[in-house]
Formats: sequence, structure tokens, C-alpha cells
Amino acid sequence: MTRRSFTADRLLIATHNPGKAREIADLLAPFGTKVVSAGELNLSEPEETGSSFVENAVLKATIAASATGLPALADDSGLAVDALNGEPGIYSARWAGPTRDFLSAMKQVEKALADKTNRNARFVCALALAWPDGHVETFEGVVHGALVWPPRGNRGFGYDPIFRPNGHSNTFGEMEPEAKHAISHRADAFRQLVEACFK
Repeated sequence: MTRRSFTADRLLIATHNPGKAREIADLLAPFGTKVVSAGELNLSEPEETGSSFVENAVLKATIAASATGLPALADDSGLAVDALNGEPGIYSARWAGPTRDFLSAMKQVEKALADKTNRNARFVCALALAWPDGHVETFEGVVHGALVWPPRGNRGFGYDPIFRPNGHSNTFGEMEPEAKHAISHRADAFRQLVEACFK
């Protein structure tokens, strides 16, 4: 399958999460691409009705590209816990509620695992790059690890303070951004995106 190269000079990041927008902008910085986020443009957030990370990413990217006439990159990512049959999964943000209270969401995960010994989990990131003409490219990255309590570190965002990637002693919440970018699920998906579309 032939991938479409990205040649535009501006890219819309289809997110209202400033932490996620900043992380994506950092990952795209080497390519000189000017980025603007959906939050900055006051675009409405579409309802995520997909049944997978990829479906939700495609939905967000295509709506944003259609609304603005700009190529749009959307990410749908979350924490999948083995002992919880992959939950919170695509509902990771919803576990944090309308106020995005991830401390509360992390407590929910801890409570749900109270009678379980398996702490294995993975972060999954699906990326969808959509053009205004309807063409879409998708990529999915994964990083495996284990959950720790109490939460450690105040870097990153979301569930980062309870996720310790395999082979590391620090949680994502404790890592310097550069260290996290080197191994994260988002970095894995971005490597695939860059290889396919930004060469």
C-alpha cells in the first residue's frame, strides 16, 4: 500500500488537551511543520463513538480536516490494563470525568485492581492523519509496562504517574520529556507516521 506524503506547511492537531498538543508539536518540531490545535481554534470536540482507538482517531481527524480545510492529525490513546480486560481503554479520558480529573481516574484503577495481583498494562496510541479530500493514514503504537502505587512524578499527563514502562525504574510521570518521547506509545506511532508520510 502506497502511503501519502505530507507536504503542507500547516497541520491541525485535533485535540483540546494542551499536554497532548505540546507533546505532538515537540515530536513534529524537527520537520518544521507549523501546528495549531483544535483547542486554539475553538473547534467543538466531536463525540468519540468509535469502538477502537483507531476508529476514534479517524473520526476526530476527518471532522477537523473537513471543518478547517487543513490536514489534521488526531490521536486517540489510553491505558489498557490486562487484569481489567483492557479497561479503561478507549474510555481512559471518560474515567477522568468532565473535569479531566486523572487523580480520581488513577484511584478508580487502583480500586478496580484491589483484589487482583496482575499489574501488567499497556499504553496504546492510534494516530490518524486526514486530508480535507477525505484521504486518511492510520498508525498504532504500544508500550508495555506495569502499574505502580502511589502515583509517582508530576511530569507528563493522564495516567503517566502510575505507569512504569518495562525495563525502566521510573514512571512516565517521573521521566524527562525527552526520555518519555524516546520510548512512549505515541513515539512508536509517530515513528511509523514519520517513516510513511514525512520522509
